Parts: sequence; structure tokens; C-alpha cells
Amino acid sequence: MGSMKMLIDWNRGAAIALALAVTLPAWAVELKRVAPETVGMSSARLDRLGKAFQTYVEDEALPGSTILILRQGKVAYFESFGFRDIEGKSPLGTDSIFRIASQSKAVVSVGVMILQEEGRLLINDPVGKYLPEFEETTVAEPSEDGYEVVPSKRPITIRDLLTHTAGIGYGGGPAKEAWERAGITGWYFADRDEGIRETISRLASLPFDAHPGERYVYGYNTDILGALIEVVSGKSLDQFLADRIFQPLGMKDTHFYLPREKVDRLATVYSSREGGGLERAPNPGHMIGQGAYVTGPRKSFSGGAGLLSTASDYGRFLQMMLNDGRLGTARILSPASVSLMTVDHIGEIEFGGSGVGFGLGFSVLKDLGARGTPGAVGEYGWGGAYHSTYWVDPQNDLVVVYFTQLIPAIGVDDHGKLRTLVYQALID
Repeated sequence: MGSMKMLIDWNRGAAIALALAVTLPAWAVELKRVAPETVGMSSARLDRLGKAFQTYVEDEALPGSTILILRQGKVAYFESFGFRDIEGKSPLGTDSIFRIASQSKAVVSVGVMILQEEGRLLINDPVGKYLPEFEETTVAEPSEDGYEVVPSKRPITIRDLLTHTAGIGYGGGPAKEAWERAGITGWYFADRDEGIRETISRLASLPFDAHPGERYVYGYNTDILGALIEVVSGKSLDQFLADRIFQPLGMKDTHFYLPREKVDRLATVYSSREGGGLERAPNPGHMIGQGAYVTGPRKSFSGGAGLLSTASDYGRFLQMMLNDGRLGTARILSPASVSLMTVDHIGEIEFGGSGVGFGLGFSVLKDLGARGTPGAVGEYGWGGAYHSTYWVDPQNDLVVVYFTQLIPAIGVDDHGKLRTLVYQALID
């Protein structure tokens, strides 16, 4: 029982030194909670962060939020504000579970790199080598009469999917009506009464938004990667991720569908009202709602947006990335794979903002001044539809995880303030 007690309990402030003994299993490795000053952060300045995010709750701009900051591999800050459920007056805890939506993409991208390291695929392989329905795909090119369906100029590669340059959106492109008829639009899959492989097989026959390699088009790319993992590994996506990432890293609260005994830890989703205030999102709701993560069919494992997690679990995953693929005794990836994932791969292809490129599952900061917000070149991260975000800053040995449950988020400047208040607290 002694080793079991070493599981993470950041909510109660438990602190066990980062394990150095190679005999310890990875799940026993604790990230020690320390005084911020010992890792070059100011307690007084971090108080500004807490005050700001408590104010968002008091002003009814956010239902609640959890912020985790890891510096030099240690917990410099880990606090929750507001409510897990406003109506029930249930406080949000640091062990609360959140729908992380597109933050699932980084995890599945790591899964693809694991298979490459095992020699079971190459990311420059055509997707059709593993999913035959993708051997020949089509594109909807706009025309005077709407659009014309033409053959893709070249096969889609796994790397195209990792970088969102395969030309595959979320069903809102020129052939929107065809996607709607097929029942494949939007990122939400949790209510589907079919496996991800079946959905992706139908998707392959639809006209895509652009030719491979020509544009950045955010969409079902990582869901396709999830289906590919199932075929290559011979396991369902949930089992593969559990075996190769979640269990080795001690991510004990990360799931596609919530175990019944954890339901009382799931944070409620809220929506911003026009003009201010919050309202509870509908239940179950499609995309904007509570979702079928508890009572749904539990059949569709969406690699693009399906996971639930805690801030501590996701922090462990990101610390593994910052540690060049290792956490404690668990080696998930080689340093070479982490380096490949966290550099820009899209070059001159236009992407979201100035100074920012895209790697294999992450946005990547190339020019700090062009972006114009605090950070450091080489920083990588992403976010989720429920208004969560995260980033890893190798230059500053920093991991930041921010979870809330708000969709849509109207007129909330919390992401900008989070970044500013984290960096102003760095003093060394």
C-alpha cells in the first residue's frame, strides 16, 4: 500500500520529491509542489493571477477554472476557482474532470509517433496504405455553379493529417450539403452509435475542402489518425492510448467516456450569454452541451476531440513532452520524435496568426514579436472547444494547463490575461 499512496494528490497539496530511483514505476513519480520562489517564480505576483481569475467568477464571466503551472518539473501553482456546478453550489476542485475536446489531438499525435518509432508506419506514408478508402480521394473546387468534384492532386499522407494540411475540414466547406447528408459535421462524436472506423470510412468518400499540402484546413484529421492507430496497432483507440500513454504516465483520470464512479467530479458546461452572464448548456446537447460522455453509447473514440481529463493528468503528459519524451521511468518517445513534433512543418502555408506555425499536433511559436504576446520562441501548445488551453515553453522550462468549461465563450479575455500573468510572475 505504501507505493499506492504516492499517487498524485495535488488537490490536497501532497508533495513527494520527483522520483529519481529507476525502480519506481512511472505512476509513482510525483511532481513536487514547492514554494514558487524555489523555481524562479514570485508568490506575490502569482497572487495577481488568483485575484484575476476569482474576479471572472464573481463577474459571472466564467463558471470556474483550474490553473496548473509546472516550472523546472515542479508544481509552482495549482489552484481552482469558482464552481464545478453553479446551481448545485459545488466548488471546482483541482481533481475535477473536464471535457478537453481538441486537446485530445496532441495525445493521438503522440500515439502515431509511437507507432513510427516501432517501425510500424512512417509519417510520410500515404494514409491509403493503412486505410484503403483513402487511396483515391476527391476535392470540391468552387465553381460558378457551386463546386466541381475533382480527384485530389496527390495522395494524403499521415504527415498531412498531423499538420492539418490534408484539406479535410469539419464539414463546412464547399460541399457542406454532402457532408450534412452523410451525418458528418462538427467535432463532436460522443453520441455516435458506431465505431470511429465506420465513421471515417464514410468520410473518405466525401469531397474535401482543398488538395493535400496546399492549405491549412482544421478538421477531422486527428479523428482519421485515431482510426489509423486502430488498424495499425490492432487495438481500439481507447485501449491503445491507455496501454501506451495513460497507464505509463499515471494519467488515471483520462478517458473517452467517464467511469460511473467519477461522475460527481465532472465539471458542468456553461455558455456565455449575449450581454453578459452565464447559462447552463443544454443536456445532452450536440457540440454545445453537456455531451454524451456519461450516458452515451460509448462506441466512438474521437481522437480529434473526445477525451476527458484533469489538469494534473494533462500536466503529466505535457511534462513528458518537455522532458524529451520521458516522465520518471516511463519513456514514451525519443527526444528525436519530440523535436520533430515541436518544430514548424507548414512553412509558407498560411496559419492562424503572425509568427506562429504548426508542427505535428501542436502550434509552434516562430517569432515572438510578430505574435505580440508573452512567451518564447519554440513554445508549443493548443486548446479545446470548451475554452481550455495549454502551452509548453522549453526556453523557460515551463508548462501551463488551463481548464474551464465554457462554450461559446463571448467577450472573455481570460486567455490573454492568463499568459500575461504567468509570465509576469517569472523572476528568474
